[in-house]
Amino acid sequence: MAHQINYNEQTKGHSFFSVREKAWHTLGTVVESYPTSSEAIAFAGLNYTVEKRPLFTLDNANMRLQNVTDDDDVIFTASSDITVPNYYATVRTDNEDVLGVVGKDYCVVQNRDAFSFFDSIVGGGDGIFYETAGALGKGERIFITAKLPSYIKVGKDDLIEQYLFLTTSHDGMGSITAAFTPVRIVCNNTLNAAMRTAKNVVRIRHSSGAGERLKTAHTLMGISSHLGAELEQLLNHWSKVRINDAEVKKLIQVAMAPNKEVLRKLNLGALDEASTVYKNIVDDVFSYSMSNPSQLLKTTQGTLFGAYNAITGYFQNVRKFRNDEAKFKSITEGTAKAKAQGAFDLCMSFMKTGDLHLFSN
Repeated sequence: MAHQINYNEQTKGHSFFSVREKAWHTLGTVVESYPTSSEAIAFAGLNYTVEKRPLFTLDNANMRLQNVTDDDDVIFTASSDITVPNYYATVRTDNEDVLGVVGKDYCVVQNRDAFSFFDSIVGGGDGIFYETAGALGKGERIFITAKLPSYIKVGKDDLIEQYLFLTTSHDGMGSITAAFTPVRIVCNNTLNAAMRTAKNVVRIRHSSGAGERLKTAHTLMGISSHLGAELEQLLNHWSKVRINDAEVKKLIQVAMAPNKEVLRKLNLGALDEASTVYKNIVDDVFSYSMSNPSQLLKTTQGTLFGAYNAITGYFQNVRKFRNDEAKFKSITEGTAKAKAQGAFDLCMSFMKTGDLHLFSN
């Protein structure tokens, strides 16, 4: 599978930037210090705008043969065009590439507006740090990751950085999505935790009010302080909740179960009938939970936080993916995120009841 990072023929560069870390497939621009939003837009090749333009089709009744070449290429012209009602093409204004076809209510959200969303969360200035950004395909999809200035601290030494991720498209295929993603420094593990009183993801449709809602999305996410403070309190509590090895194994079995039938077998004590692939995955996650250096800290060893971290860390650090893009998609919106959400819910239940038998009902 190709990397899909946009290549700009005009600038002869790939539309991607990263701070200090190697860019995907060694493409794009690597910078040594955090850029401003305007610099990040330029580094990532996102300094283009998109327009909605009417769609037309040819009038067949008036089409005529203009020319037949020696290679038998037939060229037609039309004396008139027919407007396609209620549909438009989205077009990059810098190179005239058509990015998609959209309806009359679709509202273009420019790339610069996505960065404005991040700047507005903490008031701009030096409050937010842009780490990666780029465009895929012809530039129809863009993504940005940015680090918030504060940390979540679990125990004395386990620090969790707070990231925002945003992706949007210009082809009509999907909403504007912004997410809060905490990452543990010690193991580069994306936690993808959902909160009890606030959602960590907001989706905004490309409608006429999309631009305005983008400006205020951070209030819907509770992102600037409430979400981080809640997560810090919760994970610190989990780091003090003890869980033995057998309970960790059971929690992993339930969290990684591919379907209800496997859960039924687990509940009946008939796990031997489960698939070899599933049992190997459980063994890999459990091995990670018992031996990875990040699992041997005071905050993780024998704790509920460690059990949760083992499941999310498996997808980040152990699981094999086809390529970086497949891993990125799984963690941000696919299987890895769904399993992390399931593990989070299981840990919440264990924290409240200290019981495991309810997990597989």
